[in-house]
Order: sequence, then C-alpha cells, then structure tokens
Amino acid sequence: MSLSRVLSLAATLAFAALPARADFETRAEAAYIYDLTTGTVLFQKNADEPRAPASMSKLMTLYMLFDALRDGRVALDEEFAVTTRAKNMGGSTMFLNELDRPTAEELIQGVIVSSGNDATVAIAEGLAGSEDAFARQMNEVAPTIGLTHSTFANASGWPNANHKMTAHDLGVLAMHLIEEFPEYYGYFSQKEFDYKDRSPANRFNRNPLLNLGIGADGLKTGHTEEAGYGMVASARQGSRRVVAVVMGLPDMPSRASEAEAALSWAFRHFVEKAAVKAGTVVADADVWMGDHQSIGLVVPEDVTILVSATNPDFRATRVEYRGPIEAPIAKGDVVAELVIEREDLPDARIPLQADREVVRGGFLPRVRTAAHVLFGKAMEQAQTLW
Repeated sequence: MSLSRVLSLAATLAFAALPARADFETRAEAAYIYDLTTGTVLFQKNADEPRAPASMSKLMTLYMLFDALRDGRVALDEEFAVTTRAKNMGGSTMFLNELDRPTAEELIQGVIVSSGNDATVAIAEGLAGSEDAFARQMNEVAPTIGLTHSTFANASGWPNANHKMTAHDLGVLAMHLIEEFPEYYGYFSQKEFDYKDRSPANRFNRNPLLNLGIGADGLKTGHTEEAGYGMVASARQGSRRVVAVVMGLPDMPSRASEAEAALSWAFRHFVEKAAVKAGTVVADADVWMGDHQSIGLVVPEDVTILVSATNPDFRATRVEYRGPIEAPIAKGDVVAELVIEREDLPDARIPLQADREVVRGGFLPRVRTAAHVLFGKAMEQAQTLW
C-alpha cells in the first residue's frame, strides 16, 4: 500500500467532528462525505450514531467474499450450494432455488444489482457454514478495518436489533472496497443482471446515480421500515474520488437527490492544491545520543491537499515531533508530521522522514545527552513554517 493510501486510511480512522457548515445541508438523518483522493473528511452529521443499515450492510458481506477471493480460498467460477433457508429469504432476491449452483461471480452480481438476500445467505453459508457463524466472522473482521461502531447479526441487513452500522463506518467500508479490491469494484457499476432470466422486473441496479453522468460508479442502496432509505455512493471526476453516505431518508426520490447533492457539493466546493514537492526538507529536528546533532525532515511524496474553492489559502503550516529525537535513526524513518491548517476542514497531517542515518554516538554525544537531562527532557516540539 502506498504512503498516500496509508494517509487516507489514517485520516479516516482518526475521524474527528467537524464544525457545522453553512454551505451544505442535508435532509438525511445521518451523513458522511469523504474525499478519498486526499483523505479528507468534508462533512458529517450524526456520523457515529449506530443505525439500522438495511441492505447497505451487504457491503460487508461482499468485503468478506472479496477477501476470500484475494486469499485464494474461493475462485470466481467456484459454485455455491443454495439451501432452503437461502431460497426462502424474503425481500429482494435473485430467485435462487435448491437446484441452483451459482458461481461466486454470479452471487456478487446478485448482491450488487439485485440486492439479493438469498445471495447473501448463500455466500455466508458457503464461506462459514452458517449465517450465524458468518456474522461472528464479520464482527471479528470489522474492527480490524476500522469499523468501530458496527455490529452484525446477519449477512443481508435483515432487520435485527443487534445489526447496526454508522454512516462513518459505511464510508470506511466503501473506502476499503474501492482501494483494496479494484479488480472487483467494477461490478458496482453493472447496470443489469438477471440470473437465468428469472426476474426481468428485478434486473436493474437500484443505484439511481449510475445514469446521471456525474461519474458515479457504486456502491449500494438500502431500505427497511426501521432504517428508512439510505445509500453509500461513490463518484470519480478527474483525479478525485468522493464517497458519500446518506441514511434515514423518507423515500426513494429524496435518497437519490440527497446522495447526488452530497457528491456534487464535494466536487464543486473543494479543489486540489499542490502544497509541497517530494524530497523537500521542510525543517530540521534536534537529535540526541547520535553522531549528528540534527536531521532534516523530508516530505517523502508530493503533497496535494484539498482546500475550499473560495478560500484556497492555508491558515498556518507547522512541523510537530517529539524531540530531541533519540538515535539510532534510519534514513526514511517517519519521525515528525507536517501539519497544514485549512478553513472549515480538518488539519492535513503529512508524515515526515529523516533525511539521513544517525548512529548512536560515543562520549561527546553522551555528554550532550547529560546536559539535556539536566536542563530539560524530551518534549513535544512544534515549528511554525509559514
């Protein structure tokens, strides 16, 4: 995984509440908007409030299947059995029966396009032996990928008091699906699928944004009486990709319009801005117990950040680290952070690397260290740059 993707994940997991925005409102009871390209949270509303996710939680079932495909435990052309329990699932289905042997690829399409509850149970039983066992596995995997407020009771999103997700967690899950499984992400933009021509009326993808020409290419809608109407959406325009989650809407038209509005606002009101070139030494940091007294702090990759389209200037930029930094230090070690403050957005935090190797020193470095011990200890340090 590239450094930029690590930054993106870290920014998502380190989610913090944003100030209320005057330039965007939504009727959704919960919402989360995230710029995946730069790792920037743009908007949140009740984003850490666990709610019934309905079929949007099928994204976790797909994550589990994609992970099994990646590990070689399953192949795309591998056939799955269909039990009576899977066949009898109500709600949206791909109309499986016990004589069918759908492949993993057909089940993926049945989940994404047809939102098949029967398909999710077939996946769960095929991977874990039972849906209950599969739900336990989902709960074990969820916190390892940053889903901190999600609990799963089934594979389909069928109403259950113990089946909850947050808008934030759904956004994190979408990020993982997009970043970890690009070879399978294309299924989310598939517009039609009808398993064995059984349901012409159920053949079209429920994602209302795919035909709007806004770059939308995923991910999943959901609806139950308890959950209301919700959607996890993603779109790409130019070099940028945005994920938007809306939950708790009263009907299908409002779900479509609120998801579209969230994506459109994110693309129109924010722009990318080059901040620092790769290899730039932005500051020096003191070193103790080493054969050098300082190191340069280097930006490892070109830094592009997201800023307001109407106010693209930085408010302040500084370097933070805990120092003096104790040797030994390897060239390329991440030892500090470049912090860029922006109007109405979280701080952009970019890791800084040591520009040289520093080995542990001899007598003179120990004398300097003794002086540090006498007159002050290591402390959090910050240097304002511009």
